[in-house]
Amino acid sequence: MRRCEGRGGDGGFVTAEAAVVLPVLVMFAMALVWGLLVVAAQIQCVDAARSGARAAARQDPADAVVRVARDTAPRDARITVSREGDQVHVVVVAKPPMLGGLPFEVREEAVAVAEETVGEGRPGP
Repeated sequence: MRRCEGRGGDGGFVTAEAAVVLPVLVMFAMALVWGLLVVAAQIQCVDAARSGARAAARQDPADAVVRVARDTAPRDARITVSREGDQVHVVVVAKPPMLGGLPFEVREEAVAVAEETVGEGRPGP
């Protein structure tokens, strides 16, 4: 049986494997960061919609409702406030950061009952 003396028989395979694996690891890390940014933007939209709906339910002026929602919303978010009967709707739509070129948006809607109508239609005590 013959024995190899000196260097192993790899002859550069480690370098070739690293050249293939490193870009895959970088892409995986970028995908994780992208996913975290999307989740963070979604949470900001949820918070913005809820705070806007609370403000609208208190009968705050429309510009104050938008300002309250914008304080919490992601940058450049679109905020829509509407009312249907005794319910107020606040919709927040935003593009996650670093995804400007992709047609991807996160959207959240919150609904609240206007305080002026709470308790109406029920018999008194």
